[in-house]
Amino acid sequence: MAYCGLDCETCDARLATIRDDDDELRKKTADLWTELNGVEITPAMINCLGCRVDGPKTPFCESLCPIRQCALGKGVETCGECASLDSCDIIRMITDNNEEAYRRLRE
Repeated sequence: MAYCGLDCETCDARLATIRDDDDELRKKTADLWTELNGVEITPAMINCLGCRVDGPKTPFCESLCPIRQCALGKGVETCGECASLDSCDIIRMITDNNEEAYRRLRE
């Protein structure tokens, strides 16, 4: 599970990384994320094992994700350990759109 409660096990970037030869999935994911985020994302950027583990991360997950940066700064395992979970504007970028992520954080 990511800091934000998303399930890294089902993330296409992670799946493409562990299936090292899955360039088709990398391209599909890069195209989708480019469309969704309005910035160019290349297949080479789709290389991630998860934000909480050692190993490669997408450029966003590595250094741009405000959720990861906040959790690292606070030293929490996930945002579920943070006393501000229910009032945090940062985590809402995920939990407002993903009830499962919020449920995982509450467990």
